[in-house]
Amino acid sequence: MGEPGGPRWVKLLDQSRCIGCHACTTACKSENEVPVGVTRTFVKSVDVGVFPEVRRAFQVTRCNQCEDAPCVAACPTQAMYRREDGIVDFDKEICIGCKACMAACPYDAIFINPEDHSAEKCNLCAHRLDVGLEPACVTVCPVEAILVGDLNDPDSKASQVISSEPVQVRRPEKETHPGVFYKGAQQATLDPLAAVRPEGGLYAWATQGPGPQPVSPGGSQAAALISYDVPHQAPWGWRVSLYTWTKSIAAGGFAVPVGLAVAGYLSWTNATVRWGAPVVGLVFLAITGGLLITDLKHPMRFYLIFTRPHWRSWLVRGAFIVSGYGAVLAAYLVAALVGAGTVLEVLGWVGMVAAVGTAVYTAFLFAQARGRDLWQSPVLAPHLAVQAVLAGGAVVLLGGRAVRADEVLVAVAAGVHLVLVAAELGRHRSGRNGTGHARLASDQLTVGRYRRSFWISVVLVMVGVGAPWLGVGAGISVLVGLLLYEHAYVRAGQCVPLA
Repeated sequence: MGEPGGPRWVKLLDQSRCIGCHACTTACKSENEVPVGVTRTFVKSVDVGVFPEVRRAFQVTRCNQCEDAPCVAACPTQAMYRREDGIVDFDKEICIGCKACMAACPYDAIFINPEDHSAEKCNLCAHRLDVGLEPACVTVCPVEAILVGDLNDPDSKASQVISSEPVQVRRPEKETHPGVFYKGAQQATLDPLAAVRPEGGLYAWATQGPGPQPVSPGGSQAAALISYDVPHQAPWGWRVSLYTWTKSIAAGGFAVPVGLAVAGYLSWTNATVRWGAPVVGLVFLAITGGLLITDLKHPMRFYLIFTRPHWRSWLVRGAFIVSGYGAVLAAYLVAALVGAGTVLEVLGWVGMVAAVGTAVYTAFLFAQARGRDLWQSPVLAPHLAVQAVLAGGAVVLLGGRAVRADEVLVAVAAGVHLVLVAAELGRHRSGRNGTGHARLASDQLTVGRYRRSFWISVVLVMVGVGAPWLGVGAGISVLVGLLLYEHAYVRAGQCVPLA
């Protein structure tokens, strides 16, 4: 609610008045110098009803100025921050372009500015409010469908309407406590799954650009059909999919052979344990870091994660975990070079703990993407640990089947991986997690857009279950299967529309 006794700026959008003129969109672009192709605010339209009783409903869509803003929690440098007056604002000078805020937002309200490569969104024209002016969209609306006011001020017109008349918010189940309220809005516009999207992004009077479009839920196309929308892009692409795979190899490639040494199946003087494990870990950890840095829109600012860390962000926590793991691997390699056997064993134990942390922290990073319901899984952390064990076992197989125990380990880990995949998909598709978003994403994973990658991954990992004795062949099969699964999983989680 903002500071006690202070203002709490909110916005009221009266959709019973909105005529869909897009004056708010153009005024926002002009005031804030928003480039073509991206928008801080836009008007979505949905044709509701069955011919001949059809009407067009509008919804002004923008940042929801959340009291519990997921973008603020996810931002690693506090480039996204919440002011004392409730406005969620941003600082482009310290944005690293990681897109964590985009993934975190349940309303798809944040974008990367193609000119300055920093994240931005509606901030209620804070620069105007600070000098006593109304936001640009409010001043140009011809029907007074947009009101901005102090929720704590009983004389504010917006506050009076919100406190005395029926209003709605978007996606209340996310419990972000939005500061944007809708009056007279149709459920077909508020709920991104309530209306069908036309094939190929072909709308009534607009065509979206190339690239994959959000998927549509099943239902009656006659009841509610989106007639205008803006393009919605998945924030995380192939580098994130590849990073989850290389990170599994970095973690498991060290932890598995060292774990076999701890269990007595390999000697601490074995070349795989002494040299192979730390080298594989360091090489794939370096590749992982390179993927993460090159995925930033401001890669030269990556150091800000360490110099001004925001500890609520799992991107920051993960960066420190990975860095610590890298330091342990380097120390292990030095101990191996100087022949410090006792130190080597101690560092082996420490390295295995750090490897587990490196493997599983992504589960909490994905959990901060609160709009992506496929990733909101209570078993994702242990599943990532299992994937690391499977990847590490496959790497040992590539070295020539060091011991029988590794074959058994690969078979068990591959089986557990497939069981966890089936259990999670069953949970999503049965509706036990209570969300249509997760069900739609899981459908895209198994029978929709990403089905080929998914089912090929299942077949390839099954080789690890049934024929780990194939050695190098089984190792390659398992690793390729894991890579295809990560690609399908990351992409499917982002294909469901949020706005």
